[in-house]
Amino acid sequence: MTALARNRTRSHPRTRPAPRVVRIGDAVSLRTRRRPLVVGALLTVALAALMVVAIGTGDFPIGPRGVIAALTGGSDAGTTFIVRDLRLPRALTGLLVGVALAISGAIFQSLTRNPLGSPDLIGFQDGASVGALVVITILAGSGAAVALGALAGGAFTALLVYGLAFGRRGTSGYRLILIGIAISFLMVAVIDFLLSRARIEEALEATRWLLGSLNGRDWDDVVPLAIGLAVLLPLTVPGGRVLRVLELGDDTAHALGVRVERARLALVALGVGLVALCTVAAGPIGFVALTAPQIARRLTRTASPPLVCSALTGALIVLAADVAAQRLVPGTALPVGVMTGAFGGCYLAWLLTIEWKRGRA
Repeated sequence: MTALARNRTRSHPRTRPAPRVVRIGDAVSLRTRRRPLVVGALLTVALAALMVVAIGTGDFPIGPRGVIAALTGGSDAGTTFIVRDLRLPRALTGLLVGVALAISGAIFQSLTRNPLGSPDLIGFQDGASVGALVVITILAGSGAAVALGALAGGAFTALLVYGLAFGRRGTSGYRLILIGIAISFLMVAVIDFLLSRARIEEALEATRWLLGSLNGRDWDDVVPLAIGLAVLLPLTVPGGRVLRVLELGDDTAHALGVRVERARLALVALGVGLVALCTVAAGPIGFVALTAPQIARRLTRTASPPLVCSALTGALIVLAADVAAQRLVPGTALPVGVMTGAFGGCYLAWLLTIEWKRGRA
């Protein structure tokens, strides 16, 4: 693991297509790349189709036409109730969680310049889980209290990792990953301790929540998540510009007028906030933040994980995992975190193999 963390990803492709110049009137010109735009459009179409499939999946299957008719008000009352009140909130929760986790993963992977710089590997997601479990098992709280606990746990873990990784020359991706992995193991031990001392009812509830699930999600889960993302997602626009500058190196970023440590700390806070929101809404869903940005980077052939395509890829992964969980094991409420864990474990093994071979090259 240490050797892999030392090897920064060789993310720059050998050949990169020239940017396309798009002129708007006579005064403004935008430099764009065609491939990310095409990939983003295809991912959007695939996500819309998967949303229809996800809404139609369940004990009472509904075809695509039936789903569209219910969404547009052209179906009977029973089908409309199933689609709008039971299944649409679940699908929207999965979509929003996938978007937030993927963007958070892209932020941390760009900051650390390493594909292992994911919030579910460097302790931030586990820290949010500890905060929520403290509220559930010790304070016997629920709802907003659990949300505040997750935010507090994620913030505390982020400050702990960032403080320990801070050195004479600031922070580095190498130290951030290694210390984050160590803190992650510590947080897992705290989770086990909290479960061991909890009452059986609290332990069962906490265990179901820790698996990461979309089962039983309703509009009360969607609305707070949507409001939180409406506040945080616009911040990724200036954050994305700062990330591109930081990828040039700390010295170059400082020469361009960026306050490196302040910008890095603000981006860490943004990523942790996104993870905490997802943890509250659906529990800790693993490996989405790890896999989605790297898949998007390979699809678009860009030097770093693209935020928009990463968000679309993350939403696709979560929804596809939820549909697979319902269809592979009919009649069983299999948590979506089980499916993402299985897929993410295979992806991580592949990623470790590739990075090991690059290190030997």
